[in-house]
Amino acid sequence: MKCFQNHDSYNEIRDFEKFIVLGRKGTGKTAIFKKFLNNKDYSFFSFGHTFSDYPWHYHDKQAKIGVPDFDKFTHSWKYLILMSLSKILLNQDQSLPYNDESLDYLSKIESFIVDTYGTRDPDVTQIFTPSKKLKFKSNFTVDLALIKATMTPEGLPMEYLPTVIQEVNLNLIEYIIGSLNPDNSYHILFDQLDLGFDPKNPDYNNRVIGLLLAAKEINRIAKENNKKLSIIIFLRDDIYNSLKFEDKNKLTQSSTTVIEWDRPGSHSLKELIERRLTENLKETPNEEIKWEQVFDENQLMTGKQSKYSYITDRTFLRPRDAIQFCNEIIKSHNLNDEREGMITNKEINSAKNDYSKYFLDELDDEIHKHVPKYENILEIIKSIGYHQFDMDDFDNSIQKKKSLFSEEIDTYDSLKSLFEFSIIGYYKAGGSGYGGSEYIFKYKNTRAQFEESAKTYRVHPGLIDFLGLKRSTKPKEIN
Repeated sequence: MKCFQNHDSYNEIRDFEKFIVLGRKGTGKTAIFKKFLNNKDYSFFSFGHTFSDYPWHYHDKQAKIGVPDFDKFTHSWKYLILMSLSKILLNQDQSLPYNDESLDYLSKIESFIVDTYGTRDPDVTQIFTPSKKLKFKSNFTVDLALIKATMTPEGLPMEYLPTVIQEVNLNLIEYIIGSLNPDNSYHILFDQLDLGFDPKNPDYNNRVIGLLLAAKEINRIAKENNKKLSIIIFLRDDIYNSLKFEDKNKLTQSSTTVIEWDRPGSHSLKELIERRLTENLKETPNEEIKWEQVFDENQLMTGKQSKYSYITDRTFLRPRDAIQFCNEIIKSHNLNDEREGMITNKEINSAKNDYSKYFLDELDDEIHKHVPKYENILEIIKSIGYHQFDMDDFDNSIQKKKSLFSEEIDTYDSLKSLFEFSIIGYYKAGGSGYGGSEYIFKYKNTRAQFEESAKTYRVHPGLIDFLGLKRSTKPKEIN
């Protein structure tokens, strides 16, 4: 986690400039999430949500009726966020109350929380449990006429919260914002939202959109009141890109930060790996281990590449890939009876097959819900036999592999899907003052779009070995 200390994305959310953190799986979102949770500064408070055991079936019952689908979960997310903040205010922040007004607000929050949940520190995974009853005192402004028929002596059953949730949230927001110590910073974080992801499930999409809108609104109110509060969301970029809602482009421009590595203006994977190497290999407290002390860069790899370039070319430029490849290389080095003091080409080449399998498994986690038949599309690539091919080669292989598909497969859509997940890149000719020719890969430029007129494609180097492809262009048959 120390490796993310100075990353731009970490700094932007720490400084309240952004609140949506995007990146592919393995780029470091969870590391930044944990870094916030592990901050022990006396004026820094955080609460993190992960959803491995979250009772979505209870949350889904809180959907607001009679509003647009993308907005139906916004209020329930606000309520969950406000409950999380209440836990911090009532149980962690010893600086409160910081004045008489905050004392009054805190007493109102405590009264509602204790009366409803029986404790100052409720379990946030149970706040929508049907057995709970909402209890309102005179300090809560709620239109009781709306709920008179459903009220019991014990309170309002949780199933009826959607009828009054907007009013409840307005009360809680006023009291919580008024209670926050302006000298402290407060952060509620959401991670692992990809659990249960299904691009074909509208409720999943609406839940995530609702969270984004809830966070945006609460962050806006906090800023207007000069309070250092931020609701921070960590999300895979492919999931964010699949969402559709009003003013998304404006939100993207103003509030998102993308975790990137080894690109112009971004941070270096080499620096991150050096910090890992230092942690594992240093012999004195102040010793710093550099890349060149471990990897023999005097001997170039195939294609006259440095070892660093050769390794990172086989990743999606994300820490998880680079660290995994280096671990496989170190394992290969330790198994080599003839090993030298530094890592050589032989050990890198020996590690490629195991790494390539890992790389494909990681890709599978991301792509299989977006492109259910992608394994069969990979079989088409495999049957081409070469890492560089054109559209005719792809079409011909489709004909040979027709038995793998129950319906007609579209060449353009298949290639576009492979491009979106950086399995392939397309050739873009240079010239006319616009720079040299190159292969465009999505992972190197997240804003890149698939070029419909492209004719030549190249498989990502990290997949070549596992797919058994030759490192050349497929030759044309002579008729």
